[in-house]
Amino acid sequence: MSNTPQTRLLTKQRFLPYFLTQALGAFNDNVYKNVLLILIAFAAPGALPFSSDLAINLAAGLFILPFFLFSASAGVLADKYDKAQIMRVVKLAEVVIMAVAAVALLFENYLLLLVLLFLMGTQSTFFGPAKYSLLPQHLKKEELVSGNALVETGTFIAILLGTLIAGVIANQEQAKLLAAISVVSFAVMGYLTSRWIPEAKPSTPNITFKWQPWKQTRHTLALARKDKTIFQCVMGISWFWFLGACYLTQFPNFAKIYLGGNAAAVSFLLGLFSIGIAIGSMLCDRLSGHRIEPGIVPLGSLGITIFSADLMFATPDSIAATESFLSFVQNPELLRIFISLTMLGVSGGIFIVPLYAMMQHRAKPEERSQIIAANNIWNALFMVASAISAIVFLSVIELSIPQFFFLLAIMNLAVVIYIYYQVPDFFWRFVVWVVTHTMYRVKHSDLDKLPSKGGTLIVCNHVTYMDALLLAGATPRPIRFLMDRDIYQLPLIKSFCDACHVIPIAAKDRRSIVKAFNEVKQRLRNGEVVCIFPEGQLTYDGEMGPFLRGIDIMLKTTDPDIKIVPMALQGLWGSYFSREGGKALLKVPKRFWSKVNIVAGDPILAGEANSQTLRERVSELRDNKG
Repeated sequence: MSNTPQTRLLTKQRFLPYFLTQALGAFNDNVYKNVLLILIAFAAPGALPFSSDLAINLAAGLFILPFFLFSASAGVLADKYDKAQIMRVVKLAEVVIMAVAAVALLFENYLLLLVLLFLMGTQSTFFGPAKYSLLPQHLKKEELVSGNALVETGTFIAILLGTLIAGVIANQEQAKLLAAISVVSFAVMGYLTSRWIPEAKPSTPNITFKWQPWKQTRHTLALARKDKTIFQCVMGISWFWFLGACYLTQFPNFAKIYLGGNAAAVSFLLGLFSIGIAIGSMLCDRLSGHRIEPGIVPLGSLGITIFSADLMFATPDSIAATESFLSFVQNPELLRIFISLTMLGVSGGIFIVPLYAMMQHRAKPEERSQIIAANNIWNALFMVASAISAIVFLSVIELSIPQFFFLLAIMNLAVVIYIYYQVPDFFWRFVVWVVTHTMYRVKHSDLDKLPSKGGTLIVCNHVTYMDALLLAGATPRPIRFLMDRDIYQLPLIKSFCDACHVIPIAAKDRRSIVKAFNEVKQRLRNGEVVCIFPEGQLTYDGEMGPFLRGIDIMLKTTDPDIKIVPMALQGLWGSYFSREGGKALLKVPKRFWSKVNIVAGDPILAGEANSQTLRERVSELRDNKG
């Protein structure tokens, strides 16, 4: 087994039992739900107290209803009590529910089975907040993306396998007996793995719990809105579930009407989509360097738009029904559909994982479970909205399913634009990510020396016009840069810099200097990270220039306990954006995807620093190739 962050987590008791518990839960939910839906669809006349169509729609509603009714209460309880203990109690409840379901299956009591489906939705509702808020307690920050990637991978693979196994069980002669044995067995396995989950102490043990569902729901939703970034993460996650529900519910008719497939073809499409999400989740972890990287989110969103639109363009005008599953899979006319559907899933995985990790990390520990409960409520609302949208666009407006997929692509593009205006940092990080993963091979050394919180001033050597982007891409915390005012005011640059909260400064304008220094001081007091290039200009010969005296003035006006981190850029001299061999940007590039190293030194208190000592520290880091 390779020694990757994911495989390392799967060997740890603080993660493996949790991972198995949540995967078994998702698997068993789908086995039970899909077996029930198939049995209802093929029930003998008179076996149901109402029509099978009504029963199927009722089943879908009963499973999602508890998320509206109980999510807020579940969030409060997960903050008040040990989350591992809550997971164990919920899994024990699942064993009891499945034991009753086994009896109901054997006696074909469909009304009781529907009631039990509501109870399964209820136990999932109480499981969710504890499940996601436990991760930040058991994982380090640098493990959070890897953990979420594994959770999403496990969840969608479990959903796929559960759906497929349900189909296999329902087609057997002893379907009811096999279903009864299966759901109880998997519930017991889930409870046993939950017993190995280490304790996760309550975040807010003194919080008062009262059974006031409506009031608690309003309070929980308000908590999620307090932090703009958290709320945008919640909206992004909910949008993902809206899209996912839209695609999944249309797969049966899409496969049958437009691709000439049968029931096995539907499972194949579901498999491609689910495996794509699993691949995207793991790929996101690799692309982000195993850390929370919001710049990956626009990449995933753009992929969703492109490949959802392509589902319409790739759909054949007409195709004959295939006689076998093998002929369906081997049909060359459908290859592009299969690729686009897989890449749609990959894009979804890349989109969703950073949002979950960011929401968990940014939420206050004492409110984290309630934030996740609010997320679950919004997820349920968006999934209901997806059903309504499908009815309106497919039945009322009478779009075809491929046209509906194209409409979803357009709607998603609108969401991309909305995210840009609401959270421009996401796109700033996206640009940074693209640059650092295409133009250079960037390595980092000792970046753990950068404080994880509190006001921090970074001082660094200045080699190219790309220095700010490279530093921003290297550090997990957002950085506010000082920039020459003449460059800042360029038409295409200014709007981008404003979105990224760049601080303009004019070296020959005293008022501009005073204003910039005051803003730096205030941002540091607010706990932000600010970066300056004390040389004041790009190097002309590859060597470091003197640090301007403005750094000493800044240090005198800065709070003495602010931490200053010296950093150095190695390997950039000679690049297209440096002044080696001529003016930057006005010469023929001589190399591409070159190696760059970004090194951080030990922090120094502002009260103990000056321009000379800082220059010596940066110079030592720059020259140290070890």
